Amino acid sequence: MIKHYFILFSGLLFVMNANAAVLSRIDVTGNSRMDAESVRILTNAKIGENITDVRVNKIAKQLQESGYFSNVSVKMSDNVMKINITEAPIVNMVTVEGNDEVSTEDLKKEIKLKERATFDQSVIGADVGRMLTVYQRKGFFGTKIEPKKISLGDNRVNVVYEIAEGHPTYIRSIDFTGNEKFSNRTLRGEILSREHAWWRFMNQFDVYDEDRILYDQQMLRQFYLKNGYVDFAVKSAKGTFTPDRQYYSVVFDVDEGPKYKIGKINIDNPFDDVPDDVLYDALKISDGDTYDIDKVDASISGLRGAVADYGYAFINVDPIPKKDDKAHTIDLNFKIQKTNRIYLNSVNILGNVRTFDSVINQLVPMRAGDPFSLQTIEQGRQRLMRTRYFKDVQMVPSRIADANMMNLDIKVEEQPTGELSGGFGWSNINGFMLDAGITENNFMGRGQTVQLRGSIAQYQKQALFSFTEPFLFGRALSAGFDVSYTMYNYKHLGGFGYDRDSLTISGRMGWQLTDHWSQILRLSASFDQNYDLQIGGWQDARLYTLGTYLKYYNLDTNFEQNTHTGLVGNIGVAYTGFGGTENFMRYSADATAMVKFLQDRWQLRTSLDFGYIQTLDGDYVPRVYRYFLGGESLRGFDIAGVGSRNWAYQSYSLGGMWKVNGSTQLNFPIFIPDEYQIKGFVFTDYGILGKPPAREDAYHGQPNFIDTGIRTSAGFGIYWNTPMGPMNFSWGWPLKMGKHDRERRFLLSFETQF
Repeated sequence: MIKHYFILFSGLLFVMNANAAVLSRIDVTGNSRMDAESVRILTNAKIGENITDVRVNKIAKQLQESGYFSNVSVKMSDNVMKINITEAPIVNMVTVEGNDEVSTEDLKKEIKLKERATFDQSVIGADVGRMLTVYQRKGFFGTKIEPKKISLGDNRVNVVYEIAEGHPTYIRSIDFTGNEKFSNRTLRGEILSREHAWWRFMNQFDVYDEDRILYDQQMLRQFYLKNGYVDFAVKSAKGTFTPDRQYYSVVFDVDEGPKYKIGKINIDNPFDDVPDDVLYDALKISDGDTYDIDKVDASISGLRGAVADYGYAFINVDPIPKKDDKAHTIDLNFKIQKTNRIYLNSVNILGNVRTFDSVINQLVPMRAGDPFSLQTIEQGRQRLMRTRYFKDVQMVPSRIADANMMNLDIKVEEQPTGELSGGFGWSNINGFMLDAGITENNFMGRGQTVQLRGSIAQYQKQALFSFTEPFLFGRALSAGFDVSYTMYNYKHLGGFGYDRDSLTISGRMGWQLTDHWSQILRLSASFDQNYDLQIGGWQDARLYTLGTYLKYYNLDTNFEQNTHTGLVGNIGVAYTGFGGTENFMRYSADATAMVKFLQDRWQLRTSLDFGYIQTLDGDYVPRVYRYFLGGESLRGFDIAGVGSRNWAYQSYSLGGMWKVNGSTQLNFPIFIPDEYQIKGFVFTDYGILGKPPAREDAYHGQPNFIDTGIRTSAGFGIYWNTPMGPMNFSWGWPLKMGKHDRERRFLLSFETQF
């Protein structure tokens, strides 16, 4: 047997050697751009090497796969390797045509075939596959891409990817199976994908996307975890074509599981100087509450913040759950890891190209050497975001190894702060309006605000120049001045009954008293010409006013939803006199409280406004400087539509020497997705307008209609923050009104900028 194998092996060696040749030369033909020696190098063949048929085939394949040649022929003849090649064309230009839904720039990111490279069909095929994936992510599953090669001569070609996009594949229906606790409609509202509707033209959420369906599953799980269903699972999520193959139908099969509540809550507090009651007050969840993963996470953040305010940073809080499947409860033990008190080593500002470091330093309340406090850091971030100088602000702490110190990096992403704007709009008060102006909110990167603006409306015209320096002398002291000229054409508008031309020059100075309180001192001079319908002529007036105003501001803001929790208020007193034509005191106060809830999408807002004019030395206060109610200040009533009336001019209000008015409003999302920034609201308004001066009790011997009764109204509306500007529609109905009051049930304000 061994003998037979030896004979067979010897025969194979004989055959192989019989077909082998000793390589003496390599001849190359057909080449024009590439020299023959380069081709020889690509073969890896050596002179004197035994070349078999297998080796010849391998060399031919090796040359073909190099990508330099469109055709390769390799043969052995009398110990000479003859290579005939056809060089692949050089790509002169790569373009795409027919694309509307995806930009050329985005498509070229997926194209690996580059100009001045050799034409390679395999690369082109891979490019087509990547571009089709881009289209499929946008829902264009019927897209076809055909690469075309256009010969130019000199062995050069242009490559054109011709694209037929077709139409997007929309989602016709989204359904759920296995859900008993929540309806299909509720669950549809918790995911990102949407059923196709004509008004969803501004987004792509109604286009089928497999990656988005995966994200939807995570959103469903998060929703159920917020509502106590800790065992929830998505068993499957399938998208199938409708019979006409024009749409997708998506079905989520879910397993809800039982609902769990919080059992006992315990906090392991390792810090002797951090009171337990402070930590328990920081929790956002209580015994007996429905288990909510968001509230658990918020409680962890609350505990970290509470401990950090005592100087202990970078602590870990581990919520250790103990699940009772019989009682359907989960006990939580928040275990706090002990660490040493941490101090700030340095505060570094990064990313600001235009804004001075000094401006940012003035806005943030923390300095090197301060104890680390998450609350203080978040307060600084909110201050920076409220300036609108930055698109994004990140506070990034980093601990210094082997030290109780940390560095804080303030990473800012600047955005344009200059605004060249124009607009048009309409409101019940001023009618149709055209507006134009230029504003720079961060002048020369110093945080200064410069504004030049003008507007022309049906009932009002105005020109304004304003300058504000927020950090006078490098201190937290703001100063500025304003110059404005305004023409009010209110003689035939609503209940005002007067015209007024006013030139006002004012200077102001403000400073911070505490974290939430600030004060402004304002000195102004107004030169007015007033036309009062009752008087029947023009009168000159000079008002020299010195006033001071206290402002309280404490808001926690969700910038994405534009909702707030907190309080804003103002208290002011101003004296008008100093030798002018008018002599009186004006007192004012207002407060607005807000609370956001239900994922910060809802907001309850209540406000109260008070004003009082005190005459000095018995001087008369003309009607143009009194208070009026109605329109936006008391919806459901006409502009200046409530209060006392002149018996001869019953359509015009006499105004009042004092007023109290307020409003309570609930803002809420409606069925339209949040991305359209449309919200509904319901409201109730109320107000009291005081008496006019005593000399207005009668006119030409006839008593006027004096009315100081309370007015109330209620209604609803829609707020739409359009890409062009905000629009506010409201419908109000008076609930309590006087005999001579004037109604206005619909109120619209709209302004756009470009």
